[in-house]
Amino acid sequence: MLTCNKLFTLCVSLLIAQAVAAAGKYAPTSVDMEVRQVSEHVYYVEGAAGIATDNEGFISNAGFVITGDGVVIFDSLGTPSLAEKLVSKIREITDQPIRKVIVSHFHADHIYGLQVFEDMGAEISAPEGAQKYLQSEAAKERLEERQFSLDPWVNENTRLVMPDVTVSKSNTFTMGDVNFTINYMGKAHSDGDLGMLVEPDRVLFSGDIIFEGRVPFVGSADTKNWLDTLTRLETGGLTALIPGHGPASTSPEKTIALTRAYLAYLREVMGAAVDEFIPFDEAYAEADWSRFKNLPAFEEGNRINAYQVYLSMEAELLGQ
Repeated sequence: MLTCNKLFTLCVSLLIAQAVAAAGKYAPTSVDMEVRQVSEHVYYVEGAAGIATDNEGFISNAGFVITGDGVVIFDSLGTPSLAEKLVSKIREITDQPIRKVIVSHFHADHIYGLQVFEDMGAEISAPEGAQKYLQSEAAKERLEERQFSLDPWVNENTRLVMPDVTVSKSNTFTMGDVNFTINYMGKAHSDGDLGMLVEPDRVLFSGDIIFEGRVPFVGSADTKNWLDTLTRLETGGLTALIPGHGPASTSPEKTIALTRAYLAYLREVMGAAVDEFIPFDEAYAEADWSRFKNLPAFEEGNRINAYQVYLSMEAELLGQ
């Protein structure tokens, strides 16, 4: 018959075993993940500049907001291992439950950590268009590629997570003592983009609509709408802006100006080439990239970005 002391010891041992098992669910990551506090309620971690498979996949940002009644996460990082490490960092600051995850957009470096938060019971919100992407061949093929290029941090146990809530218009919510505004920005950097304003702190999470201090990834983005969105985005009175990549900015207007100038130049140069039937290679070689060539990720991304814009502007010219 078990005594009270033995029963207590057994229960503690079981709890420890469960914690160890949970901690070993994902391959450990060796990246340095420094939590930075930008205001009373708002924190974030910053990925390194580089391509998607650099730094064990830690190349994008994620943030969290601690309220009096739980934690709100913004984006989930590019692997379950990174998301698990983020949770451990949050636990060093608060034991509040993680209640919500807001996903800025459905690119791999922002969503492969979602399963960690889904397993914790957090509600996941994502922009309209997420379900379509998740059910596409492109999403399946991207995951298969990352299971190879980011193994063991993305592997056969990594899964695509459907959102609980689909956001198709801007809205507000309150958690504890903090009011939030979710800005629905439609198709811009991706097929659907969200930003999140933390009202009392006047801190904006912009996702990949804005890149700080580096060349953005264009991909298949609607760059015309992206530019229009940046023009409309209100930044007056913000204390900080946390982009999808790069450090937080305390000069939001300057931060937006860099991304906007880069996109505008891509469209100007590639648009002129398309109008004049100049081949891409010739147009790219003749363009003056001096303003941007010293930015992080220029070598890795600029030519690809320019080519994508060239193709998209061909499509615009043809009315597709």
